[in-house]
Amino acid sequence: MSETFLGMFSFCTVLVAVQGLAVLPWLYALGTRSRQRFREPMFWLQGAGIAVGLGLVAAYFLHDSGDPTTLRRWGRFYASVLHLQLGADLFVGALALLLTIWPKGAAVAFAAFREGLRQPMFWLLLLAASFMMAVAPVVPYFTFGEDAKMVKELCYAFAMLFPALFGVMVASMSVHDEIEGRTAVTLMSKPISRRQFLLGKFVGIAGATAAMTALLGWLLIWIVLFKNTWDPGFGVEPPPDPAWVLEGADRVFPQSLNADLLKGIGFWVNDAGETMPGLIIGFCQVMVLVAAAVALATRVPMVVNVTACLVLYFLGHLTSIMKEVSAGGNVLVSFMAQLFDVVLPGLDLFDVGTAVIRDVPLPLDSYAAYTAHVALYGLTYTAVALLFGLILFEDRDLA
Repeated sequence: MSETFLGMFSFCTVLVAVQGLAVLPWLYALGTRSRQRFREPMFWLQGAGIAVGLGLVAAYFLHDSGDPTTLRRWGRFYASVLHLQLGADLFVGALALLLTIWPKGAAVAFAAFREGLRQPMFWLLLLAASFMMAVAPVVPYFTFGEDAKMVKELCYAFAMLFPALFGVMVASMSVHDEIEGRTAVTLMSKPISRRQFLLGKFVGIAGATAAMTALLGWLLIWIVLFKNTWDPGFGVEPPPDPAWVLEGADRVFPQSLNADLLKGIGFWVNDAGETMPGLIIGFCQVMVLVAAAVALATRVPMVVNVTACLVLYFLGHLTSIMKEVSAGGNVLVSFMAQLFDVVLPGLDLFDVGTAVIRDVPLPLDSYAAYTAHVALYGLTYTAVALLFGLILFEDRDLA
């Protein structure tokens, strides 16, 4: 074997082993049979053999092609699969940590999370959002070279709207049905307090919406890459490759085919990092709406709850505009606009359109600081909405 092939074989074996290790956390969570296999030495020997075998096959095909563009594409594809695996591991680790530090409330949260993922509505809305995002790149927008920005902004909107719709509807049905169906009485006798029940429901439903947001965010990266490559726009050059990826890969593997494979992995990491702030901001808006739906579900049925959340969504986006328009006008209108601005959440703060449609990307530090401020605002308003829900639920008759 040549030295170049040996280097490719070693690197591919390591990459396959990393994928195998990323499988273990969610495989461990599947059931007791999977956990028992982890204690068997043969399980680990088989895993090592599979890693070496797949590494050999991957090295053979990748080394035979030797095309830098092909190697970068395979590196990006590898990183995208690892992205999904690590996302699943994150949810497993978060639930395990929650069960350790908050066992009773986490049990309610885990049940609500599992119930949310098992609902057909979750997968129907996920498929609907995926279809609309997939169609977005091929629709003509007549924006004179700004189509890619329009596609990106639409995909961010879909990644927020569909999880928000799912979260509000599930919160409206789940919490209210358990209270009206007297299921909550059984839970309270475990004993589980009203606070643990309501907060656990919120955490579980918010976790299900976060899973949908994460899946749509992963798809968003591919859609934007496809648009920038296939049809970036008339007279628009595709965005340049990040310099830190190119320099870092050449420094780790100088004059080697492994460098191109590593560059593809780095490109995906860079794309995911650029997408993450917008997804976090969008999910904060989802979290606020789910908290409001959970709070209202303690008192009102689903139809009233969904309608109230819809009104909250529109007014939350219009409060700042209403305040500016009514300034210096009718006193009553100005007072109502100021009242809405104080009481209702400023959902216009969660709009990432201004960051997406810029000709020059925002500096990373400024974007991160803005994301942190918006996330803090979202957490604060979520806490206020849940506190309001606890007050409503405190004297709710469950018998």
